[in-house]
Amino acid sequence: MVLCLFTFSIVQNVTAQRGRGKGKTDERVYLVHSDELKYDAFGSTPDAQIVKGHVHFRHAGSNLWCDSAYYYQESNSFRAFGHVRFTQGDTLSLTCERARYDGQNQMMEARRNVVLKHRKQTLRCDSLNYDRFYGNAYFFDGGELIDGNDRLTADWGQYNTETREAEFYFNVKLTSPKHTIHTDTLYYDTRKSLAHIVGKYVSDGGRGPLRPSTIKSGSSEIETEDAYYDTRNDQANLYGRSTIVDKEKTIAGDTLIYDKVTGYNRGRGNVIYIDRENKNELRCEQLVYNDKTGAGYATTNALVKEYSQGDTLFMHADTLRIETFNIETDSVYRKVHGYNNARAYRTDVQAVCDSLVFSSLDTCMTMYKDPIVWNENRQLLGEVIKVFLNDSTVREAQVLRQALSIEKIDDMDHYNQVLADSLKTFFEDGKVRRVVWTGNVRGIYYPVDDKDSTLMALNYMETDTMTMFLTVERKLDKIKTSSVKATWYPLTQIPPEKYRLKGFGWFENVRPKDKNDIFRVAGKPDDQKLKSIDRPIAPLPQRAGGRRTLK
Repeated sequence: MVLCLFTFSIVQNVTAQRGRGKGKTDERVYLVHSDELKYDAFGSTPDAQIVKGHVHFRHAGSNLWCDSAYYYQESNSFRAFGHVRFTQGDTLSLTCERARYDGQNQMMEARRNVVLKHRKQTLRCDSLNYDRFYGNAYFFDGGELIDGNDRLTADWGQYNTETREAEFYFNVKLTSPKHTIHTDTLYYDTRKSLAHIVGKYVSDGGRGPLRPSTIKSGSSEIETEDAYYDTRNDQANLYGRSTIVDKEKTIAGDTLIYDKVTGYNRGRGNVIYIDRENKNELRCEQLVYNDKTGAGYATTNALVKEYSQGDTLFMHADTLRIETFNIETDSVYRKVHGYNNARAYRTDVQAVCDSLVFSSLDTCMTMYKDPIVWNENRQLLGEVIKVFLNDSTVREAQVLRQALSIEKIDDMDHYNQVLADSLKTFFEDGKVRRVVWTGNVRGIYYPVDDKDSTLMALNYMETDTMTMFLTVERKLDKIKTSSVKATWYPLTQIPPEKYRLKGFGWFENVRPKDKNDIFRVAGKPDDQKLKSIDRPIAPLPQRAGGRRTLK
């Protein structure tokens, strides 16, 4: 028997060498060796040669070893049993307990404890079909792909030895020391460690509801239904509606670019950024933000909501830029720069200007270029206006240069007015209690009869400095001033030119009516803007150096 087997092997080897010598592809499966070979034409497998002991097959550059096999020479196939080991070149090997191999179609069906190793990747499963012609390895009934520190599991999937790309379906989970991904469908490129995540998955081990695919990395969690995730560099490109939650910060958008290492974020399409720790929120269509530096900018329908002081302040401008100082310390604070068509609304104060800066350090909003501020029935105008906020009310307002304070006192177009070089207004519980005017003060005031609250006259005055004290009911309590020149006009004898101070304008049509009205574009008529002089320019945010750059 041994001599017969040896002669049979020599004939096969010679035939194979002849085929290769002619330059043709040898498609036959060869039995290279076995300790025992028998053939039973009347048994249960009349068309098979039964081989046992150190069995070795070779086909088209591949080799297979096993304990025993049924060799079907006519159909160019075999069935292998026990300690099956398959190799293809020096980059691929496969082990299992039993297998079926079809040499005609170059298809191998491996079963039980299957381990496929290709370069640095290892695929483990219980049932695997390997198509040598296309380089595809299909697994079902559960499988696991190990790529370095990345471990992927799924109910069904495939791996291509040519492209080194894998596809996974149903209950897909990718884990590594830094992140965990749960999804229903995942495409994975082992050369780039790049995962394409698609769709939703059933949570709670198949018992819970459908939820978006998730990527957990450290303290952050991403929810998405379409994402490309670089597991090596911890970078994500998210499409569809996606959300990133990192401790007290959340960002959502139709498209998000996220880099965990650098902290760089970019968003497009209905972007919402929420900082619950610092109690502010940013909404826009275009956003760039860096978690590490706390710097960013937003454009297109940009809106900032600041609620760290109780009542919510809504701010809008064509472009909003954010800076964070002393980040990750107890003394952290932010500055928001808004420029071009800046508008702000809070229940107790409203404002418009060309550009503004809001600082959470001193809760001060500074406005530049034809700014206007309203508080109840009072309007402030000037070159630069600063508004300091308390928890839910205005604390102080300052107007620098060309300061004009106007208070509407009835529906008959009567206005108390004061014009000066500068003014400071102090509030208590949102009510004006003290106003200080400095430099070239001009004033128009209508005294009110205490008995019937009717207007008594028009009092016109000129002085250098003046301090006015008001009661809680906003009635005049007393006035302190230096030398003053005043004229008292009865209501029936007021000269027409005395009704209004120079530069007067009541801009109720420009005033934001509510939080949604801040997106309306409205400004002063050209003939009512401040005269052309050198104005202070709003400070620009730092763009380079320090810890406040974007990247």
